[in-house]
Amino acid sequence: MAIDPRFNDPRPRAIGVPWFRKEDYAAIRRISEDGHKMPSKWEDWLKGAEKMEKEAIQSGKIVERIYIDPDTFPAWCRAHDCGVNRDGRHKFIALTIGAKYRNQS
Repeated sequence: MAIDPRFNDPRPRAIGVPWFRKEDYAAIRRISEDGHKMPSKWEDWLKGAEKMEKEAIQSGKIVERIYIDPDTFPAWCRAHDCGVNRDGRHKFIALTIGAKYRNQS
């Protein structure tokens, strides 16, 4: 049985992680439909985000911090027909990373 070459590709893959500035965190929680599910303190969010980032780097991924601006993100979500929530953040990250790394090998 032949192994699909996509699963044996040694090149590192880029991933994006949503990143929030300390001064924006309260606003991000306020505008997000799921803000009540996010850690109440930026420092607690940062600890988890840095842990996730470190694990991804250790697994060989290229990790990019993608900053989310609370002033522009809701309009972006409306324009892309998604909620101002985890799904919207993930779509924003995926499209941002996809645009940056398109056609690169």
